Amino acid sequence: MALKRGSSGLGTQRNKSAGSSFPIVILIFCSFLAPLIFFVGRGLYTSTSVDHNDFSTTSSKQVIDIIKASTDDLGPLSLDSLRKNNLSASWKFIGQEIVAKKSAADAKVNKPSQVAAADSKPEITRGKRDGPVNGDHSQFVDSTAKLARRQLRERRREKRAADLVKRDDDVTVKLENAAIERSKSVDSSVLGKYSVWRKETDNDNTDSTVRLMRDQMIMARVYISIATMKKKLDLARDLQARLKESQRALGDAGSDADLTRSAHEKMKAMGQVLSKAREQLYDCKLVTTKLRAMLQSADEQVRGLKRQSTFLSQLAAKTIPNGIHCLSMRLTIDYYLLPPEKRKFPRSENLENPALFHYALFSDNVLAASVVVNSTIVNAKEPEKHVFHLVSDKLNFGAMNMWFLLNPPGKATIHVENVDEFKWLNSSYCPVLRQLESAAMKEYYFKAAHPNTLSAGSSNLKYRNPKYLSMLNHLRFYLPQVYPKLNKILFLDDDIVVQKDLTGLWSVDLHGKVNGAVETCGQSFHRFDKYLNFSNPHIARNFDPNACGWAYGMNMFDLKEWKKQDITGIYHKWQNMNEDRVLWKLGTLPPGLITFYGLTHPLDKSWHVLGLGYNPSIDRSDIENAAVVHYNGNMKPWLELAMTKYRPYWTKYIKFDHPYMRSCKLSE
Repeated sequence: MALKRGSSGLGTQRNKSAGSSFPIVILIFCSFLAPLIFFVGRGLYTSTSVDHNDFSTTSSKQVIDIIKASTDDLGPLSLDSLRKNNLSASWKFIGQEIVAKKSAADAKVNKPSQVAAADSKPEITRGKRDGPVNGDHSQFVDSTAKLARRQLRERRREKRAADLVKRDDDVTVKLENAAIERSKSVDSSVLGKYSVWRKETDNDNTDSTVRLMRDQMIMARVYISIATMKKKLDLARDLQARLKESQRALGDAGSDADLTRSAHEKMKAMGQVLSKAREQLYDCKLVTTKLRAMLQSADEQVRGLKRQSTFLSQLAAKTIPNGIHCLSMRLTIDYYLLPPEKRKFPRSENLENPALFHYALFSDNVLAASVVVNSTIVNAKEPEKHVFHLVSDKLNFGAMNMWFLLNPPGKATIHVENVDEFKWLNSSYCPVLRQLESAAMKEYYFKAAHPNTLSAGSSNLKYRNPKYLSMLNHLRFYLPQVYPKLNKILFLDDDIVVQKDLTGLWSVDLHGKVNGAVETCGQSFHRFDKYLNFSNPHIARNFDPNACGWAYGMNMFDLKEWKKQDITGIYHKWQNMNEDRVLWKLGTLPPGLITFYGLTHPLDKSWHVLGLGYNPSIDRSDIENAAVVHYNGNMKPWLELAMTKYRPYWTKYIKFDHPYMRSCKLSE
């Protein structure tokens, strides 16, 4: 019984122990063997599929290198995103997978017992790769990316510094060209001024060395002033010495080709001193203040030079060139040496024939009058039907007669008169003559203490031009009295050139108006408010300040309508009211605008192109298509002031080989 119990007890104990070990075996199998079988099976399957599809095997190190190479360009942000997405586990799995493929391939030629050993290699390989992939390798990538970013930032800083130092000449030229293109949209005929931005007047200077030296000199002056103010006397003396050297080296050079060999050395020396001054003295606010002060000073100098230019140009415009003065004197002497019977012009019967084409020309300039007559006759289709009525003053009367006696205008008729022989033109009849003889007018023109210097009177100098004292300038308001038998007459100034046949003007319908003229107003230029004083109630009540002005110089006058409208009486009325020059300044255009207000018919602009005496930008096609071109302004074609590109239109009608012209040394 004891033995049976013992046996029974032992069996019971063995059964208990066997029953308790089964769950442990299952736990071990689930924990270790099942995953091992899964991965081995996975590797065999993958190996078989790779072998079936003929894919080449790759080591895990090569895979990691490929992934690293493909992600280096993505930067740190891409690596961070990979870590956040826990893609390192995928890397491990890929490494394990490919190693398993290789092991399966080797198993085909090795013993089956070696398969298990091969199957364990992925785990060992995977364990070796986990460290570098998850730890050391990511640290290496981070440090490389930071280094790359740091180098990129340094390169950008260097590039920005180089861009600031380097002078970009191409950009400067482009900006200047853009400014020139914009200036072309500005109508300089409206401005009536010399435009420095136009190509015709542009001083092309794209030479970088000259410009750089000039810029250095400006900055040197700025730093000299600042150094003196801050008691940096040694630096100021150094800058002053370099400034003088640069000035001597630059001289009058307008291009790099004009510079001396030492100019580049002086420029480099100046650059070094400026760099030193910039380090010691640069203060943005102070430098800006000094540059602004220099700009204001330069502006004052420009205004002063403009006043001087105006003064000198007015003096030059009033001056009679020696050649023309010589021509007039020689002709006058020879005229009075002629017997009286040889002083008469032929075809005097045409002078009062209203069926012919009559011109009125009032001038004291022999050469200018000869161009007007010659150009008109050359371009006339029927010269024999043209009649010229010339009126000059007593001083030039003989010269004018002698010239046209020696140079008759072909088949045309010409007659010269002396304005001083018009006995009816006296101070009791003509208000302007009475005013010119007044003490106030004589004081205005001739008083020695009157401010006519550059500082005081240059702005009004043009209004004291001697031509306003001559009755030749005011005779245009008395055309019916001078030519009582004529119905129409074409008035011409002596600073015009005729380029086409003008007979068509006599057939233009003036629609009951007295004056046919070309209008001159633009958007705001040459309107009534430019010439008349609209602060005066007489002007403000009777005229529109925006009314369009018109040009004297080529005017068709209907003398019948003139007499009906009593134009001369209207002129006398307003001239009497302007005794003290409160309605307009001196001249004939303002009283002409008033007198013919509402009585002027606008002609087509192609008949009369103006501005050749002041505007350098008139379109060439407009000039060549015009019937008459007018050199109104100071730059008359017979003066040295004349614009050379317009002068040939005038000189082509002068006979420079004439004996009188050669003796007075008048040449083209």
